[in-house]
Amino acid sequence: MKARSRNNMILTIFFSIVSIAYIFPIALVILNSFKKKAYISRKPFEIPTENMFVGLENYIRGIEKTQFLSSFGTSLFITIFSVLAIILCTSMCAWYIVRVHNKFTSGFYYLCLFSMIVPFQMVMYTLSKIADTLGLGNPVGIIVVYLGFGAGLSVFMFCGFIKGIPLEIEESAMIDGCNPIQIYFRIVLPILKPTCITVAILQAMWIWNDYLLPSLVLDLTKYKTLPIAIQYLKGGYGAVDMGAMMGALVLSIIPIIVFYITCQKHIIEGVVAGAVKG
Repeated sequence: MKARSRNNMILTIFFSIVSIAYIFPIALVILNSFKKKAYISRKPFEIPTENMFVGLENYIRGIEKTQFLSSFGTSLFITIFSVLAIILCTSMCAWYIVRVHNKFTSGFYYLCLFSMIVPFQMVMYTLSKIADTLGLGNPVGIIVVYLGFGAGLSVFMFCGFIKGIPLEIEESAMIDGCNPIQIYFRIVLPILKPTCITVAILQAMWIWNDYLLPSLVLDLTKYKTLPIAIQYLKGGYGAVDMGAMMGALVLSIIPIIVFYITCQKHIIEGVVAGAVKG
């Protein structure tokens, strides 16, 4: 018993240190967002004193230089509708794969799993070429691209959960006169809520913070997501307005942190349900 308590204490201390290591960079960005530009590079680890403190000046300048509201709207639109498309399409696909047993569904399932291990760098050039040819360089078009890249993990998680849903529930609904569409929306989708929330959190965090895919696909003369707009604060010859960048970074991470904290309790529930059932 004493040995177990000692091991628990060691693990608690270890993971507390790991947590601090993860939180420290975020705290450092917030700390420096209230400093004058000159002190961000010279004294990045010091708490702002009266001489260093600039109030909300960095935030105001960051909003102005990045056209924050426009970039925020673009990121929000892409994230919301990409996540909705991923949840709807992949949950339907997973339901079909689990309920219809043939070579096509089996092959398609393994194809989705294979897509999870293919490095993004292998498809970068082909992706940008196809997106340009099909005219996907806009906020609506990139949703299709995100659907393709987010399908692998989502189908895997939904398949694991659906295997644990008794088939008798769907058969009873069919006897009562429901067609497949009604069964999906009235029976299956409500049961999938824990996994839907988990998929939404994982995909939203990825899409909101993604820089590489929008930079390859979007027409940057017309559309910029927040990560791209913040990157544009870097001027010629490597000059960077660090104050404005820190302020813009803090503003950009607030929405996704609030979303994560609100929904975090569903992550483990959904992951365990999707991985163990069936």
